[in-house]
Amino acid sequence: MQGQTLSLNLSHPESANRPRVVIVGAGFGGMAAARALRGNAAEVTLIDQTNHHLFQPLLYQVATAALSPSDIATANRVLMRGGSNLSVLMAEVTGVDIRARSVLLRDGHRLPYDYLVLATGSASSFFGQDNWREHTLVLKTIEDALAIRARLLEAFERAEQSTDDAEIRRLLTFAIVGGGPTGVELAGTISELARATLARDFSRIDPRDTRVVLCEAGGRLLSGFDPALSTYATEALTSMGVEVRIGTAVEAIDPTGVVLGSERIDTGAVLWCAGTEARPAAEWLGIDGVATGL
Repeated sequence: MQGQTLSLNLSHPESANRPRVVIVGAGFGGMAAARALRGNAAEVTLIDQTNHHLFQPLLYQVATAALSPSDIATANRVLMRGGSNLSVLMAEVTGVDIRARSVLLRDGHRLPYDYLVLATGSASSFFGQDNWREHTLVLKTIEDALAIRARLLEAFERAEQSTDDAEIRRLLTFAIVGGGPTGVELAGTISELARATLARDFSRIDPRDTRVVLCEAGGRLLSGFDPALSTYATEALTSMGVEVRIGTAVEAIDPTGVVLGSERIDTGAVLWCAGTEARPAAEWLGIDGVATGL
């Protein structure tokens, strides 16, 4: 495989004699590894396709206009300050050449390593129904959160301008697929956005008429938590006006709605929070038998 070796012009002249550690991914795992190696006798390079570290647990707050992106994103270079052996590279990794011990970048460059840490995180999984992807919104990045925010607010604006009752009902209906933490948080905050934040901001529609449907194919919400917490979450969401559908699988999704079991629900947006899968780091290393569901 061809490619030009990338030099980062490390600050110490003795750096050529130090082991080179390359960390791919500036999420929680990658950033923790890089910071743990601060001051170590190694030259550490942190690579990510964005220039910021993201506090993903609060993405739903950006998606529902409660926080701005800057509240949950910090520049990677800021977090790596004070480490003379630490370097930051904004680039997209496309593979790993194990024999040459180098990371392959989208721009054709190679970054050599002695030790490699892959902390690439996860992506949304559609369980083999990839055709649903184009009709849904996911929540993994700042861009995803801003897309959801724009769709939500646009739905209210379009409903305000519409004279068709059926279209207004559709625009003010939001379906959330997946009853894990992200789905639960989104359902609650969308309901709060409609029934509290926006309640008095429109003259022709009443945002409190918004319908939020949270569907979970399993037997309860928050299946990874204590059952008592699942019960509490279900009761809390129900009290906020959220329709909680347990044991209800998605049968189809199209541009204007979703089919839950035998029921079709016309929606202004479908938010997909139902599953994750590993990114292709294992494929880069030629590892077989790695589970894709997380």
